[in-house]
Amino acid sequence: MATTSIKEVARLARVSVGTVSNVLNRPEVVSPATRERVLTAIRELGFVRNEVARHLRAGRSRTVGLVVLDVSNPFFTDVARGAEALADEHDTMLVLCNSAADPARERRHLDQLEQQRVLGILITPVDAAGPHLAELAARGTPVVLVDSPAPGPQCSVAVDDRLGGHAAGAHLVERGHRRIAFVGGPLSIKQMADRRAGVRDAVHAAGDGVELIDRLTPTLSVAAGRAAGERLAALPDGERPTAALCANDVLALGFLQAMAACGLRVPEDMAIVGYDDIDFAAAAAIPLSSVRQPRELLGRTAIDLLLEEVTAPERHRHRQVIFQPDLVVRESSRARRIG
Repeated sequence: MATTSIKEVARLARVSVGTVSNVLNRPEVVSPATRERVLTAIRELGFVRNEVARHLRAGRSRTVGLVVLDVSNPFFTDVARGAEALADEHDTMLVLCNSAADPARERRHLDQLEQQRVLGILITPVDAAGPHLAELAARGTPVVLVDSPAPGPQCSVAVDDRLGGHAAGAHLVERGHRRIAFVGGPLSIKQMADRRAGVRDAVHAAGDGVELIDRLTPTLSVAAGRAAGERLAALPDGERPTAALCANDVLALGFLQAMAACGLRVPEDMAIVGYDDIDFAAAAAIPLSSVRQPRELLGRTAIDLLLEEVTAPERHRHRQVIFQPDLVVRESSRARRIG
């Protein structure tokens, strides 16, 4: 089907192309009668303005890219919701891209977003120190890291994951657990490494007799959590951990499934703490304790920093915003272990 042009609208309305442009972009400068005649012609012809062309002529689109590690994780859905809400207030569209924690796929998304001349990019990177992010910013596309501290001079919003891991580990130690598992990975993702380091800090602070057992996972999925739980459940009683920090709630839900399938009671035989505090954590069959992150606030803050850099570059100063996590204790880890 042929696309109606602005010239056809002008011809039907008996005005100049410039007048049609003014109706579309600066309607206040056009008389009400002329404006109504142009709008009638637009409706009759079914004219739709070419926003891409208009914005590219201006130098940039009104689109922001958001690249996340796992679009199936509700944590990132909530981050996107917060970012989209503020973007919408500024007449800006958010485009969501899923890297699936694959560096090559992430790079393809970044290349495509740059080619589309987006206003800027929000990203939870596979590798925050990767050179392509700095190169992208150097070529003029602002980049804000989300859920990841910036390793260099750029904006970022993140949560103190080492503190979050420590809070979870200290809680499990205080509950009487002496063999604690860390379930998560890969450790090449900084958030995973920081959460593990926080648990390790708490275990070391507890002194002799408390042991940290790693059960590293290749992904952060329900299936990976279930597989890790099944392997730990198969260990003899004297070797099996009695508690686990799962590096996100999606893993924790799979881990909880494995405990039920293997006949282990939660929290009596295995206490579980997740991370992120997604809505499903509280709604699980056994409500999950979890380290809460301000998910929507992360997204809103990231968009705010990006739009500030775009609209007021002369005043903008790069900032690394760090939020504090909160441990939410529920039934999955509440009981004190005896013996």
